[in-house]
Amino acid sequence: MKNTGLGRRYLKERGGWWHYQRRVPSRYGDIDDRGLIQIALRTQSIEVAMMRRDGLAEADEAMWNAKALELMGPNGDRTAWRVADHRHKAAVSRAMAQGFVYRPVEEIAALPDLEEIVERLKATDRGKAPTEAKAEALLGGVPEPEDKTTVSEAFELYVSKIAFDDQYNKSDAQRRSWEKTKRTSIDYFIEQIGDIPLTEITRDVATKYRDWWQSRMLPQKNGSKPITPNTANRHIGNMRSLYKRYFKYRGETDVEDPFRGFFFAGKSTVKRASFSDQWVRSRILVPGLFDGLRLELRVIIYLLIETGARLSEVVNLRPEDIRLDHDVPHIHIRAEQNRELKTDDSQREIPLVGVALPAMKFCPTGFDHYYDRSTLVSANLMKAFKQRDLLPSSDHVIYSLRHSFEDRMLEGGLDYGLRCALMGHKNNRPEYGQGGSLAYRREQLHRIAHPFDSEMFGC
Repeated sequence: MKNTGLGRRYLKERGGWWHYQRRVPSRYGDIDDRGLIQIALRTQSIEVAMMRRDGLAEADEAMWNAKALELMGPNGDRTAWRVADHRHKAAVSRAMAQGFVYRPVEEIAALPDLEEIVERLKATDRGKAPTEAKAEALLGGVPEPEDKTTVSEAFELYVSKIAFDDQYNKSDAQRRSWEKTKRTSIDYFIEQIGDIPLTEITRDVATKYRDWWQSRMLPQKNGSKPITPNTANRHIGNMRSLYKRYFKYRGETDVEDPFRGFFFAGKSTVKRASFSDQWVRSRILVPGLFDGLRLELRVIIYLLIETGARLSEVVNLRPEDIRLDHDVPHIHIRAEQNRELKTDDSQREIPLVGVALPAMKFCPTGFDHYYDRSTLVSANLMKAFKQRDLLPSSDHVIYSLRHSFEDRMLEGGLDYGLRCALMGHKNNRPEYGQGGSLAYRREQLHRIAHPFDSEMFGC
């Protein structure tokens, strides 16, 4: 039984014995004439009483919901299923509160132990008057309804409960981004197939969805760019994850995945956009170019250029991660309790060289105004770059500064292990080293640092 957080609500003690007592909510007065509900819990233990109270409370809520839906009148299979689902949940909870495991009537009839059957019958008669709800719960009178949970309903459950572990260490902004990405995949499926129950996603349905993605990977008649295999795989993978994890959450581990084996091989041949050294030096590192732009944003630009860090990593630096008084001034990129990094290898220390060092001194404690707001920073910087005509092509974005840093290291002959360490990439060739000391890293980065004018900040 889940923890309802009710405390001692609906519990009354009489002579050392606990009772379940609550009034029927006024909104349900027309469908439940009990008025004041009083049920002996047959225990002197508060812990046991609370567990049984929780079961009865859940059962009553489910029963009221079922009866309310019935009064609303027929509304197709959805309403019928919801009524049946609420009735079944009520029966399961009420049986548990009485100390029994809910069993369908067929299973009860086949029990080899007649004593359990007798106990169930006795419990049905126990109390002032037997009720239909109690009889259904103890004698298995409510069949388990066919699951009609739709894709959108399953996704809401996925976000709120099923994928809790996926979100546990994310910040609010990271959690919103995570959900937005997943929801986009779900919306694509609903748009093409419909918001159907998960139980109706057959292999044929999944194949139809897969074929639609395949059609989008081909040249488009409207001239739009074909999507990449990675994009298609990501969206199909998100639907696969929803399907498998939903049924696992329900305890149905033997459900066959209709999306099994759907994977598009192939790699994009499009080269990632990168700013050339000449472009950075002649167009971006220009004194006075960013006058009027908020100081924090200017500092962030220069840090991105000379550290190769991800925008979110720079924006979310904490004061203790900015070490200007160290023998080798540097920033420490690491995870925190409510914020995770992209990968485990992303944790790293990056010496401040070139324009990054004097820039960081203007914001020695970080960027409080923009903390956990990397999307806003990205939008502001893109606007600033577009206004100043700083994007060589439509493929260039702020993230291109990270690609430029990586290209500079490669072209400058920096060791593979060092490049991995500074970029936060996994080192697949450990024999080439792990990046060396901070002093060594600084020495190597000085070799590729951009020259800059000392009047860069106009101060």
